[in-house]
Amino acid sequence: MKSNTGVLLGRLMRNILRSPDTIITVAITPIMLMLLFVYVFGGAIETGTDNYVNYLLPGILLITIASGVAYTSLRLFTDVKSGLMARFNTMPIKRSSVLWAHVLTSFVSNALTVVVVILVALVMGFRSNADILDWLTVVGILGLFTLALTWLAVIPGLTAGSMEGATAYSYPLIFLPFISSAFVPTETMPKIVRAFAENQPVTSIVDSVRALLYEGTVGNGIWIALAWCVGIMVIAYLIASKAFKRQLG
Repeated sequence: MKSNTGVLLGRLMRNILRSPDTIITVAITPIMLMLLFVYVFGGAIETGTDNYVNYLLPGILLITIASGVAYTSLRLFTDVKSGLMARFNTMPIKRSSVLWAHVLTSFVSNALTVVVVILVALVMGFRSNADILDWLTVVGILGLFTLALTWLAVIPGLTAGSMEGATAYSYPLIFLPFISSAFVPTETMPKIVRAFAENQPVTSIVDSVRALLYEGTVGNGIWIALAWCVGIMVIAYLIASKAFKRQLG
């Protein structure tokens, strides 16, 4: 399966590299949001930090990933509707390789986009005192988050009836960080909104990444963040696997 997945992964990555505007397009929205909030709204937002871009970046990275996984749905939907998926299934390859190739492509392309956003943040003044272990932990959390959302993306990619339907699911995911601690502390929110913000997955993930990057210590919230990522990934994987089997007939 490894060789099959590698060949299919290479096909998808070559398509992306032939049109790098995909990565650039995904990066534009979070970069524009970062510029807007730092240079327009940042002076009026109290976060208890001297550098607002440091506070903002973890949430922007999650928005970047949520934007990127929409292309996973689109690529998978295109393969299904064009008949390419059916053709792959008649070939002597492990059938699950097709799905894993799309998942790994999402992982790699999103990693590249995240790097682009971090480089822009560095130009804007982002600085971190995290050590290597902290950075590796951040990479692990963002990797799990990417895989969780990617397996969610596989579901509409396999089941949607239109291109719009395949990508529409990503919009709530992009909006979710706005009702979290990504942009402002939850303490400033009305009671009902605060209750939602503090008990949805983005807040625990953002808080954990922020703590690792700037505080050097992270509390029990990291286990909540990991539980959200793993839980979403496992449930989405099971549903996606069933949808793939139905697709195969």
